[in-house]
Amino acid sequence: MSARSSKPHEIVERALELSRADGCVVIADEHSTANLRWAGNALTTNGVTRGRSLTVVATVDGKEGTASGVVSRAAVTADDLEPLVRAAEAAARGAGPAEDAQPLVTGVTEAPDFTDAPAETSSAVFADFAPALGEAFARARAGGRELYGFANHELVSTYVGTSTGLRLRHDQPTGTLELNAKSPDRTRSAWAGRSTRDFKDVDPGALDAELAVRLGWAERRVDLPAGRYETLLPPTAVADLLIYQLWSASGRDAAEGRTVFSKPGGGTRVGEKLTDLPLTLRSDPNEPGLECAPFVVAHSSGGDQSVFDNGLPVAPTEWIAGGRLEHLTTTRHSAGLTGLPVAPAGGNLILDGGQDRSLEDMVASTERGLLLTCLWYIREVDPATLLLTGLTRDGVYLVENGQVTGQVNNFRFNESPVDLLGRAAEAGRTEKTLPREWSDWFTRTAMPALRVPDFNMSSVSQGV
Repeated sequence: MSARSSKPHEIVERALELSRADGCVVIADEHSTANLRWAGNALTTNGVTRGRSLTVVATVDGKEGTASGVVSRAAVTADDLEPLVRAAEAAARGAGPAEDAQPLVTGVTEAPDFTDAPAETSSAVFADFAPALGEAFARARAGGRELYGFANHELVSTYVGTSTGLRLRHDQPTGTLELNAKSPDRTRSAWAGRSTRDFKDVDPGALDAELAVRLGWAERRVDLPAGRYETLLPPTAVADLLIYQLWSASGRDAAEGRTVFSKPGGGTRVGEKLTDLPLTLRSDPNEPGLECAPFVVAHSSGGDQSVFDNGLPVAPTEWIAGGRLEHLTTTRHSAGLTGLPVAPAGGNLILDGGQDRSLEDMVASTERGLLLTCLWYIREVDPATLLLTGLTRDGVYLVENGQVTGQVNNFRFNESPVDLLGRAAEAGRTEKTLPREWSDWFTRTAMPALRVPDFNMSSVSQGV
């Protein structure tokens, strides 16, 4: 490889050649992004970016065990490789034995496209979307509302090579669209978001029409006190809550008695029924439209993630099956500690098993209740129960006799997603959705709307 070469697979190979450690893992991530931003019914910025990051994991065997050192840097070229590799080796030699140490993964078939150039996005991804967005601006302007928001498309090509012979590669497209409609006096606001792989399946005009209806609902204002209300949670809100539940589903933490999935007296709650609804919460790397990496990519160790597991295949996993807890997240190390099966967290999350009913159908069968738009500023209060708090945002609507009759004030809520699943009275049709709170970290979800008979609105919030 020449000193100026910058092909990612060659960078990986050269870093492995330079390694003097007992084991080595190299991860090259090639990033490209394209974005549009707008405000007040007009585009404000657009841009395209490119970038590279490289992570080197060195493992060193010693009398007391195997130590690991991890160093990551951005904008790495061939000339930067040796200092980076040496830094990872020095970090490993200076560290104590790694608690999560395992033999590096072997026996995974080489990716046939490992030596291909990285995938890239460009402004061309918005070729159909941008004109449709312009038409939405015109309709919004004529209708007396203002549109704000952004569209972002990212393509990451990840190359993983190891001293045990793994050569893996995955291309991950991630697209997000967020659209806010506001009244000219800024007293009314409505939000909609979509997740997409290529912006061919999102329609800004349809979203604007949806938001126009919601702004119309908000023309009548009804103030309500804090309390427990029958509440319809749309798919985006369900996604935000269940993503946090997945992040909190560590098998080791549960076995050590620290989480909502810990069994009183010891062990975990695996096998327990969490809800009477026939719901299945699952991850699957091959889920159509939500495809994600079929192997572990770990840039660091922590929680239920281990750098020693890089390249480990990720299988379809049912976290909850038919309402019963089936799996908790584990590494090979934590699986050995707990006796649970190895179950790496996947890069997508799907909840299905509900009825074939839309959110509109569920509204129509509501005598009196609240319809949420989305949740915001979600934070953990108590890990033992997974009690979360947060705010509603951009529209909470009053439903009476099957009709939305006005907008109510925002609330702070206090709820546990595990408890909510147990109390949910109805689940609707599963559909792809964008989690609003966690969209910077987790976008590939499909969820139904949920009906909760007594959602806890703990206090009134003055936010719009």
